[in-house]
Amino acid sequence: MTWLLPFGPVDSRPVLVCLPQAGAGCGAFRSWQAALGDEVTVVGVQLPGRERRFTDPPPESFAHAVAEIVAALVDLGRPSVLFGHSLGGLLGYEVARTLPEPPAALVVAASRPPHRSGRAIGSIAGDTEEGFARTLAAKGLDEEMRELALAVLRQDAELARTYEDPAGAPVPCDLHVWGGAADQLVCAADLAEWRRYAGRGFHLRQFDGGHDFCLSSGAVLAAVRTLLPARQEV
Repeated sequence: MTWLLPFGPVDSRPVLVCLPQAGAGCGAFRSWQAALGDEVTVVGVQLPGRERRFTDPPPESFAHAVAEIVAALVDLGRPSVLFGHSLGGLLGYEVARTLPEPPAALVVAASRPPHRSGRAIGSIAGDTEEGFARTLAAKGLDEEMRELALAVLRQDAELARTYEDPAGAPVPCDLHVWGGAADQLVCAADLAEWRRYAGRGFHLRQFDGGHDFCLSSGAVLAAVRTLLPARQEV
């Protein structure tokens, strides 16, 4: 499971698959397993070049990354909910469309819609890198660690550049679009434009916080919990 990192047992319980933002690893979601309890298994999607896959080469393209994630999820079993943060939301959208059995729900958090991503606008904007650099500095990381983290962000920017919008193809599941009210990178208008990609229900919601609102919000975890189906006894 190179592309997947389960934080709990993979058995009969619902599976929450989490795709991190650009420049980050899925370890950001490790604490969700304890917070959500033993009624769900949280599984992180780990892209190459970070954490346990630090030495792995980057995927050839966005489509290649999606294909690898889908193949890994097929082996794991049908995910109950996909949760994607920022770039992870775009990956989650394509994974939800590509899986042979779609998830019950897709959540995209702080993510621009497909037609405003990838080749439509070029790479991740420079102000995103500047904001990320300020965040790293605030965390007290030394210069070497900051440069390593920025290198991962730039790798993900190149990955995002290869994405092509599939002309508004809808997702075959409920679509939940969440944002941070103080997010300076993805605004409310960006979030509202996801409506065109809803093949079933569309649910738009704002939370307190900025671009990283979903990583430290109890309200987000409570909202995630409501989307998870009951555990299936075997």
